[in-house]
Amino acid sequence: MTTPSEVFTPLEDDRDAFSAKQLAMVHPTKMPNHVAIIMDGNRRWARQKGLPPMMGHWEGAETLYDIVRAATQLGVKTLTVFSFSTENKSREADEVESLMEIFELYLHKKRDSMIQEGVRLDAIGNLSELPQKVQDALVETKKATAHCDKINLVLALNYGGRDELRRAMGKLLDLYDQKQFKKEALTEEMISKQLDTFPFGDPDLLIRTSGEMRISNFLLWQISYSEIYKTDVLWPDFLPKHFLEAVIEYQVRDRRKGGN
Repeated sequence: MTTPSEVFTPLEDDRDAFSAKQLAMVHPTKMPNHVAIIMDGNRRWARQKGLPPMMGHWEGAETLYDIVRAATQLGVKTLTVFSFSTENKSREADEVESLMEIFELYLHKKRDSMIQEGVRLDAIGNLSELPQKVQDALVETKKATAHCDKINLVLALNYGGRDELRRAMGKLLDLYDQKQFKKEALTEEMISKQLDTFPFGDPDLLIRTSGEMRISNFLLWQISYSEIYKTDVLWPDFLPKHFLEAVIEYQVRDRRKGGN
């Protein structure tokens, strides 16, 4: 069986991620609507090349936009990426500060490209704890791309699945105190409505790079019935062809969502 990596025909446009032959390998009606990615392996990639850790994060940021283009060309509507976890705050202060600078610069640098290519930016997580300059860049870029409608790029920043559930429970307790509902009337749908991801729905496909076999506190509620795809490729080396391979694998699976 031919794989996406073995198809090398020229691209019609330099903004395209895939050739016509590669696109012919996917089923257009079985495309995942929402794909989530745990982008792991930046620091390991840098160590393997004898580079400072921040070089891995810079390279990972560039990889992200290549994958956004790939997802857009395939027709994926939402791409949610684990960018900075609540646990990442415990890293050395210099690394955390450098990461925040990367986020700010990325949002400024890619803003015009997002607008041109129809990428609508959003973010999930406990955003109020981010540095003000990052919060400002998020607000500005979200506002500038609000009209874009090809794909939603959702950055999970200062995000943790447990923290999201904690915040959701707090919102529900406020509604309960306001007598908005009775406890016996609490439903899964009501909980989902309080989650950061509610506007985008649950992911159909979760991709994890770098070969690790864990979900790392990412979208704990939302991935209950997501298909999971693991690859040994480190995130900075993750190419559109790898994304295509994940989508093809997703399309051949029998999604039962808990049924027989």
